[in-house]
Amino acid sequence: MEIKNRIKVLRAERDWTQKDLAEKLGVTRQTVAAIENGKYSLSLKLAFQIARTFEVDLYDVFQEVDKEEQQ
Repeated sequence: MEIKNRIKVLRAERDWTQKDLAEKLGVTRQTVAAIENGKYSLSLKLAFQIARTFEVDLYDVFQEVDKEEQQ
């Protein structure tokens, strides 16, 4: 199972850079990039913080993807 996210899309809708989001979250730009690319296992606390920052539901940011459905 894989978790995909829509952070890049949500940022673009708000015209935010990775640096802008990182500052709002109190993390580095590199952390935001790694999360967007699925290379970072973030905490549940940070996941909720991201959703709150975008003012959306957690499920609007993160989706579970079944690898078998992708094939």
